[in-house]
Amino acid sequence: MKRTNDGGARRIVVISTGGTIASRWQGTGYAADASGDDVLATAPLPEGVTVEVVDLFNVNSSLMTAAHQLALLRTVHETLADPGVDGIVITHGTDTLEETAFFLDLHHTDARPVVLTGAQRPFGTGDGDGPGNLYDALQVASSVSDLGVLVVFDGRVHAARGTVKTQTLAADAFSDPSADRLGRVGFSRVDIERQPERPAPLPLPAAADKADPG
Repeated sequence: MKRTNDGGARRIVVISTGGTIASRWQGTGYAADASGDDVLATAPLPEGVTVEVVDLFNVNSSLMTAAHQLALLRTVHETLADPGVDGIVITHGTDTLEETAFFLDLHHTDARPVVLTGAQRPFGTGDGDGPGNLYDALQVASSVSDLGVLVVFDGRVHAARGTVKTQTLAADAFSDPSADRLGRVGFSRVDIERQPERPAPLPLPAAADKADPG
């Protein structure tokens, strides 16, 4: 699905991987089964943004494997091979979001942003935080550059390196115990407060060329 708001000045690709943001009640518990299009339909689009969805896989993030992460890394690099793409948003479960963000940042060589987000509350709940987090992530992905891989959650922008999940239930799930947040999102603007320190990126691992999460 493609959605456009006011002409699509910025083209963002949303890669859907599952997690709580895509989880619905199954009678005995929650499981990630909502498509990327379903998740995207819950959130408004920032002005001047076109969004395309890639349904890569749909897993609870506690079941995320190295094969999943390698497949995601390959998909990110293939997506950014298109010069018409302005940024990427990845919807992801919170249990392993920090590990995936760090892994992607190790190999991120592009000035265009890759932004991970998710939710603490399931898809479709009245007080769900997924739509707001997704809107903020799209806003960040369409307006920043040269910051590496980012985590956007509860109005806060975090660098991938150093950011960990610090809250099990609270909306502000992520923080960096060793540094201040990178920035914040609110009132239709993104304020970046510092530049992250990032060593030289590593080459794309050969295994990413043939990763298949099954």
